[in-house]
Amino acid sequence: MVTDDMVALMPQMHNFARSLCRDAVRAADLVQEALLRACTHIERFEPGTNLKAWLFTILRNEHYSQVRRQKFEAVGVDTSTLPEPSVLPDHDGELELREMNSALSALPTGQRTALLLVSASGLSYEEAAEICGCAVGTIKSRVARARETLVSVLDVNAPQKGAKRTRHARAARRANAVPVTRKIFHSSLTTAPSFR
Repeated sequence: MVTDDMVALMPQMHNFARSLCRDAVRAADLVQEALLRACTHIERFEPGTNLKAWLFTILRNEHYSQVRRQKFEAVGVDTSTLPEPSVLPDHDGELELREMNSALSALPTGQRTALLLVSASGLSYEEAAEICGCAVGTIKSRVARARETLVSVLDVNAPQKGAKRTRHARAARRANAVPVTRKIFHSSLTTAPSFR
């Protein structure tokens, strides 16, 4: 039965929803709303077609609708614009996750959606193309460009072997990466030897 298949797909829908809205509570609400819409319009689903792609399309469209509605709502402080805490967390994994989320957020919407559908949700390129309403080649291109961008962004922030990921370690890497030559001028306008 279709409803049993919907229930089986809920964990994957929740993962995709969480990657879209970055909040577990909002993701649960989004999945619930998408399933409600799917059950309301179950007659539109053609048996024998891809149920997962149909549900993911409804989920994605509902997310975009909510984002559009939020533009007109007065909400509290946007926490994404707040500065980072002065004391960084102790866990390397949390830092890496924060960097990954930041890098994902910087991707263009099409590339981020394609990458999340194919890599995080485990959909095939064909299924992702069906959800996004574009050609398979476009999805492959978006995924490839998104992966290249993430690799280049995250490689810049990658720690040296054995170094802890702290502000000091990153500052030391930056200082070691580009040698700076400084010249000191005396009051007599003669130059001192350069230091590295």
